Amino acid sequence: MSFWQRQLSGPTEPARDAGWLDAPPRQGFFTDTSICIGCKACEVACKEWNALPMDRLGMTGNSYDNSISLGASTWRHVAFVEQGREQVAAARESGRRLIDLGLPSVGVPAPAVLPRATAQRVEAAERTGLPLHGPGTLGPDAALVGPDVTDLAAAQDAAARAAATGTVPDFRWLIASDVCKHCTHAGCLDVCPTGSLFRTEFGTVVVQDDICNGCGYCVAACPFGVIERRERHDGQTGAVKNEGIAQKCTLCYDRIGVGELPACAQACPTTSIQFGDLDQMRRRAAERAQVLHEKGFTEARLYGANETDGVGGTGSIFLLLDEPEVYGLPPDPIVTTADLPDIFRRAGYAGLTMFVGAALAFLGGHR
Repeated sequence: MSFWQRQLSGPTEPARDAGWLDAPPRQGFFTDTSICIGCKACEVACKEWNALPMDRLGMTGNSYDNSISLGASTWRHVAFVEQGREQVAAARESGRRLIDLGLPSVGVPAPAVLPRATAQRVEAAERTGLPLHGPGTLGPDAALVGPDVTDLAAAQDAAARAAATGTVPDFRWLIASDVCKHCTHAGCLDVCPTGSLFRTEFGTVVVQDDICNGCGYCVAACPFGVIERRERHDGQTGAVKNEGIAQKCTLCYDRIGVGELPACAQACPTTSIQFGDLDQMRRRAAERAQVLHEKGFTEARLYGANETDGVGGTGSIFLLLDEPEVYGLPPDPIVTTADLPDIFRRAGYAGLTMFVGAALAFLGGHR
């Protein structure tokens, strides 16, 4: 693959292509939504460290999500998605038929019927000597078992079977902390006419406030809807920092440059947000997905870890528990500049056709 092809699509080393000599390993996030508790410590830490102004506060009516989405003044956004039993079962089933999003291949046997965690039917369960009646079960087997079962091997076998097949809860929260993806092929960076956006030695994308002219080209170019121009919101008074300027997550460029963690990762109490060498983050994400699959959570999938996707993979990898659309993420993001070679080729053909037509008309007029 040529240098220019690497600039538009496919796997590449963005810092090296940007001209950084002896660049350190590419840095990035791994956000494990399966252990996010929705505390919003990341949102607060990001606001405080980057001195981001207030925006869009108030009751939205959309669960406990009061920050709505990422934006010029919200660089970390914690989403709360409520799901019932049918939605959880559908997510688990879609995980079994998952298209390639960079997820490791895991063979998990699918149960014929997904049991419910709150009322598991036991009529067809194998007789292992364990009690099959009690809280959380339904069935006529109370007379066949009792509380004095002491077969530890059978208990361990039953636990292993439950882990392999999983259960479907009546209700669950999907809680996810979203952030800028710092794409391998970043549309915002590609279209910036002033050079305000630049690629750092860590492979991340940063906006230079003093160079941005507020044209907004980057806003339309981002396939994730991350970057925005900062505007004044209701309730704000006085001067607003960088008003009219495009703003987004810098991946705490000022912190990682001196060996510190980004503010959000530093504040996360559950290690849902992890930071480090991007290759290591991808390995951790794959290992975590493997563990969840082995426990019967087939809905687990990776997002942003596939280097052959429409943006060449991202610097922010997510482990999701449902389809990306449920979290407000595009299922197949494509950088807006990916089609430039084809566009130029067709424009060239059109120009050549017009030239040949004009030449024929000119020659025909002299006969």
